[in-house]
Amino acid sequence: MVPKKNSLRIIGGTWRSRRVEFADAPGIRPTPDRVRETLFNWLADKIEGARCLDLFAGSGALGFEAASRGAVHLTLVDHDAGVIDMLKAQRRSLDARQVEIVHHESLAYLREASQPFDIVFLDPPFGTDLHQLAAQVLVTRELLCPNGRLYIESPVGKTPELPDALRCIREKTAGQVRYQLHELVA
Repeated sequence: MVPKKNSLRIIGGTWRSRRVEFADAPGIRPTPDRVRETLFNWLADKIEGARCLDLFAGSGALGFEAASRGAVHLTLVDHDAGVIDMLKAQRRSLDARQVEIVHHESLAYLREASQPFDIVFLDPPFGTDLHQLAAQVLVTRELLCPNGRLYIESPVGKTPELPDALRCIREKTAGQVRYQLHELVA
């Protein structure tokens, strides 16, 4: 059986208005257009030339948006084989040569990664403590560059505890989602 596909549009940059297809799989909650627009307004002076990581990639919406807006390198990580197949198809469709796709469990990937990132998108499945665990590994292993940015989506009313080295610089809510942008304090 072929999985049902959904799509969303890239809202800015080189691939503006292009559609990104993604599998209709449990746990995939693409970041809505207006939230992505706000986030990338926050990151406007940081995204060009950045090395980015979309750790629980799912639809790949955040990562492909970053690449569209000038990120020089993007790593998309997900553990689901069907999600990985869809991400690879999108990379081919967009001819996104700066996009690396990694089929791996996210925390295991962080424990093995060797290159730091300027911007990390962290939107794991809700109802888990993966926000806190991933943020701790990012800081401990120095995988977020000095003054790097960490974007987090979490359920409203459930703020993850993060390392002291991260300082919240922007925050909003949309429906049942709280989204925050943190800076690594050098």
